Amino acid sequence: MMRTRPLKVALLGCGVVGSEVARIMTTHADDLAARIGAPVELAGVAVRRPSKVREGIPAELVTTDATALVKRGDIDVVVEVIGGIEPARSLITTAFEHGASVVSANKALLAQDGAALHAAADEHGKDLYYEAAVAGAIPLIRPLRESLAGDKINRVMGIVNGTTNFILDKMDSTGAGYQEALDEATALGYAEADPTADVEGFDAAAKAAILAGIAFHTRVRLDDVYREGMTEVTAADFRSAKEMGCTIKLLAICERAEDGASVTARVHPAMIPLTHPLASVRGAYNAVFVESDAAGQLMFYGPGAGGAPTASAVLGDLVAVCRNRLSGSTGPGESAYAALTVSPMGDVVTRYHISLDVADKPGVLAQVATVFAEHGVSIDTVRQQGKDGEASLVVVTHRASDASLSGTVEALRKLDTVRGVASIMRVEGE
Repeated sequence: MMRTRPLKVALLGCGVVGSEVARIMTTHADDLAARIGAPVELAGVAVRRPSKVREGIPAELVTTDATALVKRGDIDVVVEVIGGIEPARSLITTAFEHGASVVSANKALLAQDGAALHAAADEHGKDLYYEAAVAGAIPLIRPLRESLAGDKINRVMGIVNGTTNFILDKMDSTGAGYQEALDEATALGYAEADPTADVEGFDAAAKAAILAGIAFHTRVRLDDVYREGMTEVTAADFRSAKEMGCTIKLLAICERAEDGASVTARVHPAMIPLTHPLASVRGAYNAVFVESDAAGQLMFYGPGAGGAPTASAVLGDLVAVCRNRLSGSTGPGESAYAALTVSPMGDVVTRYHISLDVADKPGVLAQVATVFAEHGVSIDTVRQQGKDGEASLVVVTHRASDASLSGTVEALRKLDTVRGVASIMRVEGE
């Protein structure tokens, strides 16, 4: 039998995502009630600009006092979609203190203070769910922490930012330069007026921290994630990638070391073979490739942002949390029992594609090869083209550590025959 007394929901933020959450709660009210076992009622909406007309939301529900809303005591679930660190952090902890569970889409806050938020939720016996914080509508967090809970995850690699994937896909398919592709992304609404968080990898790094923590049962904070943006990727890099049968993607990569004692998390542009499933992810879509012992290789694909897709993930969490409220239970909390070491980028081992501008004369290749050998970096292939005393030398290495490659490049820059290092890019997805 369905409970008639509704579960009350407070919504913090009513922008692109929040307005969609409110709309779906209203238009799908009967379905949500049937799935939960009780009606859900939108009890209040905290906003910054109360004068703005919000279709479908009664004016009496709108408030600018978010703190008072979460302190009411009769709120069952707080949905936080305002983003940022403060006041979101204080509002979430206050919600726990006053008896509410929380559904959040706040990747930056969770990447920075996830452990403290989980501790606060545990202290008060409440839920903290955040499927919408990573990859929008794609079910990813729940499969990692529930469906694969009995498995050992070794690697999570994915495209977790739609803006950057749109830009790189446009550069790949049309030959456009970075700025031209960015301008198109901005005109189409895929990029913000200030795209720094996306193109410099901050957004993807926050998501990588969350994914690594869940996958490896280890606390991984944003500061632990190596981050490299994509603003230096050029049309020439794409031409080189195509010659290798590759394309270029901005990847978030979380992986367990071969000895199992440590993990790494990183975000950077990388060449990946066209045969890899991630290479075919086009436009503003996201995809995450998971490798585990028992399940093998899995890929999750779909829209990674936008009001309706993100609201879908929020509502999925809302249903789960409301069911827990009715049963008097809570879902999975933080799992950090493994407490593995988070290694620095210098320890990461991968392949590299290095493009050098060199003098076009005998002996240059031998000098360059000697530098690689002296630093313990094995060369896989070399391609050289020269004209009028200048040449381009492209070296693709076997697997090497980031630290050894850095030492190699530093030594190469000291050679009189090397005019400059045109580009360095990692090669992933073998």
